[in-house]
Amino acid sequence: MKKLKHYYSHHHNSSEQQRKCIFPVITMISLFSLFFLLLFALTLTPLSATRFFPFPISTATTPPPPYPFVESKLFPLPIPPPSPLPPRLAYLISGSSADASAILRTLSALYHPRNRYVLHLDRDSSPEDRRLLTRHVDRHLTFQKFRNVRVVTKANLVTYRGPTMVANTLHAAAIALTESDDWDWFINLSASDYPLVTQDDLLHAFSHLPRDLNFIDHTSDIGWKDHQRARPIIIDPGLYMTKKQDVFWITQRRSRPTAFKLFTGSAWMVLSRSFIDYCIWGWDNLPRTVLMYYTNFISSPEGYFHTVVCNAQEFKNTTVNSDLHFIAWDNPPRQHPHYLSLDDMKRMVDSNAPFARKFHGDDPVLDKIDAELLSRGPGMVVPGGWCIGSRLNGSDPCSVVGNTTVLRPGPGSKRLETLIKSLLSDENFRPKQCV
Repeated sequence: MKKLKHYYSHHHNSSEQQRKCIFPVITMISLFSLFFLLLFALTLTPLSATRFFPFPISTATTPPPPYPFVESKLFPLPIPPPSPLPPRLAYLISGSSADASAILRTLSALYHPRNRYVLHLDRDSSPEDRRLLTRHVDRHLTFQKFRNVRVVTKANLVTYRGPTMVANTLHAAAIALTESDDWDWFINLSASDYPLVTQDDLLHAFSHLPRDLNFIDHTSDIGWKDHQRARPIIIDPGLYMTKKQDVFWITQRRSRPTAFKLFTGSAWMVLSRSFIDYCIWGWDNLPRTVLMYYTNFISSPEGYFHTVVCNAQEFKNTTVNSDLHFIAWDNPPRQHPHYLSLDDMKRMVDSNAPFARKFHGDDPVLDKIDAELLSRGPGMVVPGGWCIGSRLNGSDPCSVVGNTTVLRPGPGSKRLETLIKSLLSDENFRPKQCV
């Protein structure tokens, strides 16, 4: 561990020293489709880190000199200093048609007063589903007390496999940053995701981590994706139409870019607040340059953030090569993983992952997860240290709120600790970063 600590500190400090202030371009609309993508995405409405992850936390970045340009006022957000309080998480939970109930169930399984939640239901969803989602959030006493759940009212049209999925993620991240910048990690999930640990388990484990780490499954070995994704050019109708339809290809093909190296991986990730801020503002223009390329890239959510983080000098040494999910793929893998059921329960638990996907919204395995892993009663949020009410006769313990910084981690915290120790080991941490 001492060796890993030294390695992390040495490389991270080197990247800090190499950081240079470059004038970013605030307005870039040279491509018609990129303009719509940016508009679509951004203009719609702890404990001491000394226990088992003894890494230093990065120091704040010095602002650039006072040049007479607006761009000079953009600079990285400072990394939060060590704190005796648990971290805060910002979640995006997104869904499409008929997913309102599944979003609400996932929200209840993920809820904690310290966190923030952005809920997005595709514009193609029915008005009934949208009313169900909004009405539940508006009438839930706990959600109203803490006011940390936001439903995106001006919903985006999200095209499967299109860049509008990236735009929707950036939109939600921008909302989270605008409403509050006191959170530490941004986690994107869908209505078919579900947690395997409580939020007390997750917050407890993350309390011991440097808050600039980015959990993102990635590789530069894109293999068959070079021919089938990198070279074709696609158009996403969701950028400029009001009705959903599939992406379409044009006959022209392109070569791979030379200004940056392509990476690919899982579309599900846990990203630091500092990296999210970089993706939104793009002070050295890399995020916008890469976004321009991925505007016409099939399945861009599996490449955009990966390519940005691994080509940015200040962030490439912060990656942990994992999406923190249990996902069961067929062999050989198909376009989608198979839906999880009771038969997968043991493998899910043994994976030590904090999240799993995909689930049908009413599968019995979710009831088993609620009962055995989350201690969640029907229609209730998952109880934590902040819940001090009675459990007698099926009462909701979270109906009475105590200190929201008190955590009561359970067995899930131990499982997650085992996983993170493995991910940050000498064999898995540095050797698997951006390669």
